[in-house]
Amino acid sequence: MTRKIIIDTDPGQDDAVAILTALASPEALDVIGIVAVAGNVSLAQNARNALKIVELAGRTDVPVYAGCERPMRRTLITAEYVHGDTGLDGPDLPPPVKTLEAQHGVDYLIEALMSHEPGTITLCTLGPLTNVAMAMVKEPRIIGRIKEIVMMGGAYFEVGNVTPAAEFNIYVDPDAADVVLRSGVHIVMAPLDVTHMMQSTPKRLKKLLEIGNKAGTAVYQMLSFSERFDLIKYGTEGAPLHDPCVIAYLLKPELFEGRHINVEIETTSELTVGMTVADYWGVTDRKRNVHYLRSGDADGFYDLLAERLARLP
Repeated sequence: MTRKIIIDTDPGQDDAVAILTALASPEALDVIGIVAVAGNVSLAQNARNALKIVELAGRTDVPVYAGCERPMRRTLITAEYVHGDTGLDGPDLPPPVKTLEAQHGVDYLIEALMSHEPGTITLCTLGPLTNVAMAMVKEPRIIGRIKEIVMMGGAYFEVGNVTPAAEFNIYVDPDAADVVLRSGVHIVMAPLDVTHMMQSTPKRLKKLLEIGNKAGTAVYQMLSFSERFDLIKYGTEGAPLHDPCVIAYLLKPELFEGRHINVEIETTSELTVGMTVADYWGVTDRKRNVHYLRSGDADGFYDLLAERLARLP
């Protein structure tokens, strides 16, 4: 059965791989819209990157919207030091011909959720949660209509990648993450604990290059660029691949293992702001609100990505 999804994203290289994988899986995932948010780079550049990605996939039928250009309450923090000035450094992708939809991304989220049958749209969030939280605040009726949110964000065992305590997507807008995690919507979280297992080793990257199509080559170039930062930082054979875990979970959930737990967001501490406080061992009686992915099959994950990317132009 085909699942309707909206992808909310701040397209750096790993977001691009996630979007391409989703667009290459129309029998399973009906991508009804893509909404850009400020995060890895500015909103304007992220929106431009999203247009480039749908063109690379040959899926210009998918509408792309621009959402919020800054977090709900805080100053925007970006990550050009990882993703390059464009957020999508590596391949030389042509300027997009396709243009953004006129409607604001938050209004699109509300309209889409209100106009479709309740429980039929899954939100796939690959960046900070600003757009989703703003939509929930602006129109609370959407909350009960969301099938589930599958998100890349957070960490517990791996702790932080942008501060000692916080993962980037949550740290950029912890207030938005707090709104979303308190909403009562069913949430699946792909944290650093699982994404750090999905390392883009030379052997796995070579497999993507050997696909031989435009998408496979572009993905190889993207990941070869963005991984240099993490290879130095972690001293591992390959860099973590974060956002495609969201799409892989939807396509093949058996690749992942986790448990249903309580996760709350730290929004006030100077030291640990943006931390996902995950009650993995059940030491509190706080309500369980997240299906928390703890581990995954990395070889199966990369096999799935290669198989899907091979379908593209």
